[in-house]
Amino acid sequence: MIYLIQQGLNALQLGSIYALIALGYTMVYGVLSLINFAHGDFFMVGAFLCFIVVTFMGIPFVPALLISMAGVAALGVAVERVAYKPLRSAPRVSAVITALGVGIFLENFTLALSPYPKHIPTIIANTSWSAGAVTVSSLQVVVVFLSVVLMLVLHFIVQHTKVGMAMRAISWDRNVAPLMGVPVNYVISVTFALGSGLGGAAGMMYAMAYPVIDPYMGIIVGWKAFISAVVGGIGNIRGAMVGGYILGGVEVLTTAFLPSTYRDFVSFSLLLVLLIFRPYGIYGRPRTEKV
Repeated sequence: MIYLIQQGLNALQLGSIYALIALGYTMVYGVLSLINFAHGDFFMVGAFLCFIVVTFMGIPFVPALLISMAGVAALGVAVERVAYKPLRSAPRVSAVITALGVGIFLENFTLALSPYPKHIPTIIANTSWSAGAVTVSSLQVVVVFLSVVLMLVLHFIVQHTKVGMAMRAISWDRNVAPLMGVPVNYVISVTFALGSGLGGAAGMMYAMAYPVIDPYMGIIVGWKAFISAVVGGIGNIRGAMVGGYILGGVEVLTTAFLPSTYRDFVSFSLLLVLLIFRPYGIYGRPRTEKV
């Protein structure tokens, strides 16, 4: 039982990171019906921004987090304006191919600048507290607490602000929303900024928890976050959060009782099983189209 509790704490840490990245996928899909496959590489850029500002500038934790979030948010807005905006009326496959191309560009651009894995220096003191045989580290507390705070802030923005109302309006009907005075371009840019900023925060937290980073780290983590969004119901913010924690729990429990090589197999099998029995996810709902 104690072993399961300890693994549950590890699952909370990993699930929090997956949930933050999955929120970026689900927000962009909810507003644009676009799966931004470059989002995993935004997460990677957040980790490298953390490495730069901490290693070369000696910036402490909170400013480094804000810089990583702001930098990746700006990157997300720039990519949307340059790469995605011209393709809004194009077939969806064009946007998907462009997203994959943006991801490959970011990976190889980072690889050209930094061809070797990097080690993130210690940002915060990692102390541990024990309650019986269960150990909780300060790093776990920081990751889970900050992730929950960022999720609550996002929920507040979406549900209780005018820009959040505009996001929901565009998600409901992107053709009618401009007729009601909704500034579509501005709202889409804000959506990319928020989703990408959360990915940047997740990149920094991942770099703190697993301190070796490389230009290709966003590929597998990004796909798993996408699985989290699909499991929860892509386009649904609450579903992205729940899906992230479910996948984190599945991965940690798999490695706790099976060889670690089974982890990815179980993760992707979870997606396949869900798509068979509930293709629209836990919180997702099938859309009925009037003809």
